[in-house]
Amino acid sequence: MKERQYVRYGEAFKRQVVAEIEGGKFVGAATAARAYGIGGSRTISRWQRKYGHPELMAKKVYVMSKEEQDENKALKRRVRELENALANAYMGGLLKDSYLEIACEQLGIEVEAFKKKHVTKLSDARPGKENR
Repeated sequence: MKERQYVRYGEAFKRQVVAEIEGGKFVGAATAARAYGIGGSRTISRWQRKYGHPELMAKKVYVMSKEEQDENKALKRRVRELENALANAYMGGLLKDSYLEIACEQLGIEVEAFKKKHVTKLSDARPGKENR
């Protein structure tokens, strides 16, 4: 089994890499990592937070009108409602399955045999299905 090797970088090197990114020599942390052969996807990002100027780091800024904010809130509320409805439906299905198991156990029949026999009958009796 291979032994894992860890590379320790000096403070001066870390500051140099961060300064080069902030100075525009590299487009971002990933290009600097490739250029210097630095492993780890977040190594340089940590260095930037520690040694860099946070005001120069990329930030996401959302500019929204009042209507867009209201629509965003409404959509988030709708997603929560739908997630709750889905969870309730899932739990309802589990509850029905449990009742079916209990009923079949009390009647002394197997659940799969009951489903095969009665699901076919139910699908044939569905409204709107034409008789052949």
